[in-house]
Amino acid sequence: MTFQYLSKTITAAALSLGLASAVAAQDEEAVLKVTLADETHSFTLADLKSMPVSSFETATIWTDGTQEFEGVSLKDLFETLNVEEGTITATAINDYAVEIPMSDAVEDGPIIAYHTNGEEMSRRDKGPLWVVYPYDSDISYQTELVYSRSIWQLDRIRVE
Repeated sequence: MTFQYLSKTITAAALSLGLASAVAAQDEEAVLKVTLADETHSFTLADLKSMPVSSFETATIWTDGTQEFEGVSLKDLFETLNVEEGTITATAINDYAVEIPMSDAVEDGPIIAYHTNGEEMSRRDKGPLWVVYPYDSDISYQTELVYSRSIWQLDRIRVE
């Protein structure tokens, strides 16, 4: 009887650890966490790719020549989350943070890019996520203020 009890206890503990590992693995796969008040939404790269795709070609002050960027627009991300107002605080892997006004989340505006020139971006190459504006499409996107909002290695967003 002691052996059966011990066996069941070990099995329960193993299952519990397995579930905890599965939850941790899911959390590790998240490339972006968006916090709205007391609610956090985690997105994997696949989640972001399942949203409407936005893309454009533009030159940047950080790259050579024109690049093609593909990702989810800020507008579509916040529409998916039913967010219409607030201030966006975007934070990078290294805890660098910028504020982006919700008024920037417009049609044909900035995207959270996950591809550059058709390839996923590595951390070394400003990835896996980079807020990119279509700089060449409008001179108003070619300012120091907008460049400062172009955060790379993005992994968290908070809207307040």
